Amino acid sequence: MQARSPLPETGYLRLPQIVGKPATDTAPAIPAIFPVCRSTWWAGVKAGRYPQPVKLGERITAWRVEDIRALIEQVSA
Repeated sequence: MQARSPLPETGYLRLPQIVGKPATDTAPAIPAIFPVCRSTWWAGVKAGRYPQPVKLGERITAWRVEDIRALIEQVSA
């Protein structure tokens, strides 16, 4: 397993930073912090299993780093 970069103390994460994104011709791969597919993530958000997003703009949805860290700790426990 490869080492992941530590999460920042505060801030926001976009969905590809959480669930990962495969490499393309123009962009490198983004490793998943929480390895589920996008549709599973959104179903979990709707069901309340995963944190609610924050709208930062009309087309920008993100999640608080603190909420993602708490989710990871909850699942790891």
